Amino acid sequence: MIGGIVSIIIGIVCIIIGILNTKGNISMLHSYHINNIKEEDKKPFGKLVGTGMIIVGATLMVYGTLMIPAEISEDKVYGDIANIVVGVGLLVGLVITLYAIKKYNKKIFG
Repeated sequence: MIGGIVSIIIGIVCIIIGILNTKGNISMLHSYHINNIKEEDKKPFGKLVGTGMIIVGATLMVYGTLMIPAEISEDKVYGDIANIVVGVGLLVGLVITLYAIKKYNKKIFG
C-alpha cells in the first residue's frame, strides 16, 4: 500500500512540474537540455516537455491508485492492469519528452 501512495505523490509532483514547464518555466530542467535552445523555442519546448511530464505523472497516479486495491485484496487483475498502464504511460511520456529535447536541442545528451 505504501508503494501505491508513494507513486501517487510522485505523480502529483510530476504533474506540477509538467504544468510549470507547459507555461514556459523550463528552469527545472538540466542545463544541458536547454543550453542550445533558442529563446523563441523555449515556450514550445516547455509545452512538449511539460506534456510528457504530465503524462508520466498521470500514469504514476493511475498506477498507484490501482496498486492500492491490488495489494489489499491480492487480486492479480489490478496489478496486471497497473503494470500495463505504467508501461504504456511511461513510454508515451518519455517518447514525447525525448522528441522535444531532440527537436529543440538537436541532441539528447550533453
